Amino acid sequence: MSSMSPRHFLDIADLDPQTLRHLLGVARDLKAGNVLPGQSDQPLRGKALAMLFEKPSTRTRVSFEVAMTQLGGHAVLLEGGGSQLARGETFADTARVLSRYVDAIMIRTTGDERLREVADNATVPVINGLTDWSHPCQILADIQTIEQHRGPIAGKTVAWSGDANNVTNSWIQAAARLDFALRIACPPQLSPAPQILQWVADNAADVSVTAEPGTAVAGADAVVTDTWVSMGDDAGESRHNLLAPYAVDRQLMAAAKPDAVFLHCLPAHRGEEVSAEVMDGPQSVVWDEAENRLHAQKAILAWCFECV
Repeated sequence: MSSMSPRHFLDIADLDPQTLRHLLGVARDLKAGNVLPGQSDQPLRGKALAMLFEKPSTRTRVSFEVAMTQLGGHAVLLEGGGSQLARGETFADTARVLSRYVDAIMIRTTGDERLREVADNATVPVINGLTDWSHPCQILADIQTIEQHRGPIAGKTVAWSGDANNVTNSWIQAAARLDFALRIACPPQLSPAPQILQWVADNAADVSVTAEPGTAVAGADAVVTDTWVSMGDDAGESRHNLLAPYAVDRQLMAAAKPDAVFLHCLPAHRGEEVSAEVMDGPQSVVWDEAENRLHAQKAILAWCFECV
């Protein structure tokens, strides 16, 4: 075991702009099929990643498992009821034990405090695969996608329409770190949490919140939304009624720049947060976005293992 502190990937806010730009560059290079400088084509040969899932997943699970395999390592899957966490073992103890077996831990969980408990007690790198507070892996892939289609994100405007959720929080952090404008449209009842708005003020981020989708989307380079009902949320009719005006349809996209791209982290519900016309239309880059989870994950893993 190294005496050095492990290199965790927990939140966009934890990383400086140079590190984020470096990760995006590595992801782009890996997507292009380039070998990492000074590394073999399988720099993680013999390494193991424990994937701890309290919430179900398609993209996070597959992208991390394939990323480890392609980089020469392998992944071990632990799902909800399949570990002793389901029987009351603490996250701290789980982290201590897993650190003796594997070289890194990726956790997809509910409360941010669970992620932090794992990170505080692990002696190997810990990666945030999603919490109720943030989703940093997704935002790295999203920015990679925007840059793939529209060039550097600095100076651009990204519009969010819908519930201000964990993905929104990571977008907010990214706006501060990577120097772009974020315009959030959401019902007042589903606005960003006070602590993230305080963070915006403390970091002088170019982030604004409005109840008017058209205002947020006007002139945007990218329009982003997410499912209205996240796992574990109340799927009540009132929530749908609140969010109905924030659906991304052809009319709302028309308020953005003519070449604006549409992003959605998936799974999508056509006819709810996005119309089929937009989701499957020429401005949608959601499939590239989903693919880029793999390349962004590879970059994160290589960085955590200090290969880049």
